[in-house]
Amino acid sequence: MSDTASPAAVPLPVALLSFEAGIHAIDSGYYRPQLDAIHLIVDAGEVAIIDAGTTQSVPRVLQALRLLGLAPSAVRHLLLTHVHLDHAAGAGALMQLLPQARLAVHERGARHIADPSRLWAATIEVYGQAHVDEAYGAPVPVDAGRIDVVLDGAELSLGRRRLGVLDTPGHARHHLAYVDSASGHVFSGDVFGLSYRELDEGGQPFIIPTSSPSQFDPAQAHRSIDRILALAPEAVYLTHYAQVRGVPRLGAMLHRLLDAYAALGERCRHEAGAVRHERLHEGMKALVLAQARQAGLRHADEMILAVLGLDIELNAQGLGNWLDATAKAR
Repeated sequence: MSDTASPAAVPLPVALLSFEAGIHAIDSGYYRPQLDAIHLIVDAGEVAIIDAGTTQSVPRVLQALRLLGLAPSAVRHLLLTHVHLDHAAGAGALMQLLPQARLAVHERGARHIADPSRLWAATIEVYGQAHVDEAYGAPVPVDAGRIDVVLDGAELSLGRRRLGVLDTPGHARHHLAYVDSASGHVFSGDVFGLSYRELDEGGQPFIIPTSSPSQFDPAQAHRSIDRILALAPEAVYLTHYAQVRGVPRLGAMLHRLLDAYAALGERCRHEAGAVRHERLHEGMKALVLAQARQAGLRHADEMILAVLGLDIELNAQGLGNWLDATAKAR
């Protein structure tokens, strides 16, 4: 199978991409184009939505359904990969408009969907009220009676296909991935890294792991990536951003960088405060640029850093969180 993006991908209005097997990706509108994806699977007139984006994403989802000739009542499942607000802040507002849908989430994330106040307060503490209001919009609680806690190995029906559940920690302890029986493809949330289309080189995607705050665990991330690779999917759908192919090559790249992330963290373990963060940030920047050159990217450093700058900063923060968490465990 080619490493290039599917030739069947057809750009449509509202930044909607349509792939094979009834799979579609919506640009959630988070920060910039093609940063954050919401996925739809359509089968026999039924719809599953994977991740919800922010509250500002809700009109985009509804418009995409209209373009596909589907009513909100056709949606049977809203499947969350994890409850970070760039992927789940819009869940409550969206569920209010999907009368037949049930929301599936990891057992560790369910309480934050039924009552997002604690998650919201923690996010405000880290990033500030003005930022989170603008970036995410206040989340709306979901009726607990419409929430399904799904465990590893569970299967959900959608039309003529089934969607399998994989428990995939590493990016977050409450992280799930979903396996589509019709295509064999995997919807990986953030655990299989991030890959932006601006950085594709000759049709080949470039990928890096995300170690963003606050539950990054490199050992668990390795295991989760291996679980996905063991399924031998021809394509994986990332929240950042959409379909990638050439999955074995990308998995190997993720494993190399996860080891490099952990080694960087260990080199900075005895630093503290702003000094440690600066070393982590500069080290992360160097790792990403070195991997880009190894992967054959010819883009200028400035362009690569412009695309990945926010992720490099968040990855450095997450590595700091990992160092603090593992120091307490020693």
